[in-house]
Amino acid sequence: MASLRTSDRQPGSPADLGLTERQVAVLALLMQGKSNKAIGRALNLAGPTVKTHVGAILRALKVGSRTEAVVKAGALGWNASPAASPQENDAAASEQVRRPELVAPDNPSIVVLPFANLSGDADQDYFSDGMVEEITIALGRVPRLFVIASSSAFTYKQRAVGAKQIGAELGVRYILGGSVRRQAKQVRIVVHLSDAVHGGQIWGDRFEGELSTVFALQDSVAASVSATIAPALRSSEIAYARRKPTNSLTAYDLYLRALPPHRDTLAQNEESLRLLYRAIELDPSFAAAYGLAAFCHLMELVFDWRPSSDDRVTEGVRLAALAAEKGHDDPEALWMAGRTLAALAGDAPQGLSLIAKSLSLNPNSARAWWASGLTHAHLGEHQAALDHFDRARRLNPRDTAEHAQWSGVALAHLFCGNYDSAMAAVDRALADWPTSTPALRTKAALCGLLGRTDEGRACVRRLLDANPGTTVATVEASKLREMVANPRGLQDLLRGLRKSGLPEGRMQ
Repeated sequence: MASLRTSDRQPGSPADLGLTERQVAVLALLMQGKSNKAIGRALNLAGPTVKTHVGAILRALKVGSRTEAVVKAGALGWNASPAASPQENDAAASEQVRRPELVAPDNPSIVVLPFANLSGDADQDYFSDGMVEEITIALGRVPRLFVIASSSAFTYKQRAVGAKQIGAELGVRYILGGSVRRQAKQVRIVVHLSDAVHGGQIWGDRFEGELSTVFALQDSVAASVSATIAPALRSSEIAYARRKPTNSLTAYDLYLRALPPHRDTLAQNEESLRLLYRAIELDPSFAAAYGLAAFCHLMELVFDWRPSSDDRVTEGVRLAALAAEKGHDDPEALWMAGRTLAALAGDAPQGLSLIAKSLSLNPNSARAWWASGLTHAHLGEHQAALDHFDRARRLNPRDTAEHAQWSGVALAHLFCGNYDSAMAAVDRALADWPTSTPALRTKAALCGLLGRTDEGRACVRRLLDANPGTTVATVEASKLREMVANPRGLQDLLRGLRKSGLPEGRMQ
């Protein structure tokens, strides 16, 4: 059951406005984005009764719509949350111990929290999530703004956490929240900007228009936020944040559907590719779709889903080259193209050049910093890799794919002979995802190199349970192109895998 609590920093409570306990419960569910039907089911209320309570809430808050009620309640410091069990409270306490508070940088800093989906259709969550992603990217391109990655922001989805706590956990000064309502051909975005240090709402607005103007609406939100929190920024810099990824709304919709929260199965990857090829067919100039499709082909190799000799490797390189050609001003397309070309084509100089260009356009892209760190790691450039991984983690302190960050750190240490540091990092990766193929490969190699044979063989068994086709030969084939400049690092990796008992296999 949802509950509503009042922030210590804000005066007043729902009862002060004359709301009954039942109406407070209805408001709590409204703030979680629930439809009238869902509220009725949760509280065992008839449809007309729910409407009556909603009407009373609107009158008490002196607003004209459900969306405005959610924004007004948030501005008053009221937080909706489900009742937590003792076990959940213990887990939350442990999480606080594990993740220390972060210090906000000197520059203006912001996180864009997940927007509530007020469309009355849970299947439309991907659209509101995509809106958050696009606004985050647009803000990231504004010079002198520090922007937290959207994957860290999504850890707060459907959670009621106060602005001050979010600011401390992510190390930011400002928090942008809001809601999206998509109905037929209309879109309405309601946003509110809060100060995480002093508390309270400092700005709010509503943006609405035809679905065909969705990119202009995203631009307007990003520009308005930038102008509010960084008035010293030149208007030209705010305009520079704007980008229009495609002229086709259908292609854009397909691209959003191809962005799963985790990419951990071949079937999921294949579905993403199917959607992306349709998007490219609809808009052959859609650079980010080429980039993501190229990256999907790279993932097939990274997770041993396909042999390195497969024609899809060639296809991945082709798509990456097209992403780089068509996405000269698209930071997302550029880092995905760069990482793919470095890994699949073995062209590290070109890959790093594209990633660097991506970062010049959006220095707040945690994913681009990760891609840069991983590419430097394979080259044996230990310090550059670690510096870039550090930057990625600061921008994305609650990464939902934390295993990828620590797997990269482990490789950087392994390739430079720092085996104990590598083991500490890979254990963190496996704590996040125990069946991660890249992390299991790295740990098996490290156990072999450190003489921990029994542990290494156990790790190989886990690796083969996840990917029965993995052999020393498949690992060599997947790394050979990218590690031409770092043969010693590759030989150390393969030597460790052999010592832990990974089957030799044959080069494809």
